[in-house]
Amino acid sequence: MIEAVLHGVILAIGLILPLGAQNVFVFNQGALQPKLVRALPVVVTAGVCDTILIVAAVSGVSLLILTFNWLETIMLAVGILFLLYIGISLWRSIPSSMEAETEWFSSKKQILFAASVSLLNPHAIIDTIGVIGSNALSYSGEIRVAFTLTTILISWCWFFGLALAGRLLGKMDTSGKVIGMLNKISAVVVWAVAIYMAIRQLGKFF
Repeated sequence: MIEAVLHGVILAIGLILPLGAQNVFVFNQGALQPKLVRALPVVVTAGVCDTILIVAAVSGVSLLILTFNWLETIMLAVGILFLLYIGISLWRSIPSSMEAETEWFSSKKQILFAASVSLLNPHAIIDTIGVIGSNALSYSGEIRVAFTLTTILISWCWFFGLALAGRLLGKMDTSGKVIGMLNKISAVVVWAVAIYMAIRQLGKFF
């Protein structure tokens, strides 16, 4: 049991640490929202989406989805469009003062964008299946449940930590200059992910 839990911790951290659109968006919202509680929609959405992907990977359900190439292509196209739009929104957002009690992204937008960068990226789904799904096959019964719950718990803790780190930065940057620069960097990262996804997909046809 302990071995399965440690295994789940290592795998979850390895998957979630790399800089990506999802991590950037959660951190960015933590920094931009006037209060940490206002960033909870993006944290909860990201956590729920990761939970869905992990459970789907462990149960093998996601394998059925990826057997349909046309569905993967549609998901990828929609995901790229969302990422491009998110990048534009980040680039244009220039907070004049972090002391102003204004909400940069509404709860609805946070949920929509967080879900898009989490679920509309077939490559992220494939990574989850390839790493967590395949490793889960080594366990069964209660041990597999413990392994799955561990990866889910690490995911949720990570997103809460990201939002908190962003909020701490937001408090220190009362002028909004650092956050404005962060927005630009975040936009470039999001666009880079979209371009990478597009290139990989086009590579299948040429």
